[in-house]
Amino acid sequence: MRRPIMAGNWKMHKTPPETAAFFEKFRAGVEGSTRSDIVICPPFVNLPAAAHATHGTNIEIGGQNMHWASEGAYTGEVSAGMLRATGCQWVILAHSERRQYFGETEETAFKKLCAALKAGLKPIYCVGEQLDDREAGKTHEVLGRQFRECAGRLDHDQFQGISIAYEPCWAIGTGKVATPEMAAAAHAFIREQIDETFGAPAAAACRILYGGSVKPDNIGGLMAQDQIDGALVGGASLDPISFAAIVNF
Repeated sequence: MRRPIMAGNWKMHKTPPETAAFFEKFRAGVEGSTRSDIVICPPFVNLPAAAHATHGTNIEIGGQNMHWASEGAYTGEVSAGMLRATGCQWVILAHSERRQYFGETEETAFKKLCAALKAGLKPIYCVGEQLDDREAGKTHEVLGRQFRECAGRLDHDQFQGISIAYEPCWAIGTGKVATPEMAAAAHAFIREQIDETFGAPAAAACRILYGGSVKPDNIGGLMAQDQIDGALVGGASLDPISFAAIVNF
């Protein structure tokens, strides 16, 4: 059995005081939850507050991005070591918004994956197609390329340290959600790519999350699919009651 991951991506929301207030309510809602890894990824400036608020709890903290270098003249960036020093155990890499707005490619994502793993972080590598790709029947083509040119280049030991999030770009922040069957089919294809590259045991072990307008009222249907191992949640993770309901689906 693959242990589910319920991860919240706050994107560019909340201040440090708002972060502390969130966890005051959220901790109580999930303190008895044991079946999933619970991860919240706030903006960089909120990481110390989040780490302090979750110390000694069953909640882990992650970054939303990082640079591949350990240090250097990269104004505005943070390194894997910096994330670790603030208390992060996880990091989201190659989110579609990083690809769309900030030029993330499979090559830069691959370098980040390697750096994150070397630093002892647990990366969540994001893949997903645009609406026009899906309508043109190119979903598998896009997912295959994103896998082969990034995660598929890791060695076997490295690959065991990552999780993958399937996020159809047309479902992120739009209120649209892939049906559980659509999501499961994409997850099954990704798992086939893993099998072909790293073998059946690696494919069976890899945790693949679904992301894209996940809410308390649809998480149960998604998690009923054997291929889906958790969720990468955007807007619904900003509310402590809503995200606790998702964790406790």
